[in-house]
Parts: sequence; structure tokens; C-alpha cells
Amino acid sequence: MRTKTNAAPALPSDAIILTPTQVRGLKLAKDGDLFLQEQNRWTHENATITYARTDRFKERPQKVKFLTTGTLEELKRHGFVESLEHAGDEAEAPHRITMAGKVWLFKAK
Repeated sequence: MRTKTNAAPALPSDAIILTPTQVRGLKLAKDGDLFLQEQNRWTHENATITYARTDRFKERPQKVKFLTTGTLEELKRHGFVESLEHAGDEAEAPHRITMAGKVWLFKAK
């Protein structure tokens, strides 16, 4: 005889749940390689403030999206981001998204 349980299905043990900040950082890495800027921020190379073209009233600046070093380290620990320079100083080397990060974004978002 079968009995019904109201328990939710368990997540696989390898399922990784990211915070919204980590997801934004992963999406930023998907758009291009990340380079170290001032104040421990990581963003695209030569990133500058841009302005919206279709603004009715005035041009409003679109802020530069960035990622902090702490969030980058958390993504590296999960294996979603890797350093481009394997022999040199990895703390300041550019980073890129890995295939595991792309697959996670595809499945989760």
C-alpha cells in the first residue's frame, strides 16, 4: 500500500543556489572578460558611463555595472569563473566565465 507524502522533492546534492548579486555578476562575466578596476571592482575593459539614446526628456547616464572581488571569489569557488592567466598573479588577472557558468545560467535563468 502506498502512502502519500506532502514533502517537496529534494534538490540534487550538486545543485548550487546563487544570490541575486552573484547572478548579476555571472551575467556580467557572460557579456565579456572582467578586468580589475579601482576600489576592488571588476568590470569590462575600458567601461565608461553611457547615455540612453531613447530618453524623452534628457540624457540619463547608464551606470557602469561592476562586480566586487568578494563576489568574484565566490563564483571562482563554485567554478563558474576562471582566471585567464594561469601562471601569473591571479589576483589581478582578467577573468572569464566558464562553461559551467554558462550552463548554470542557461538552466536557472
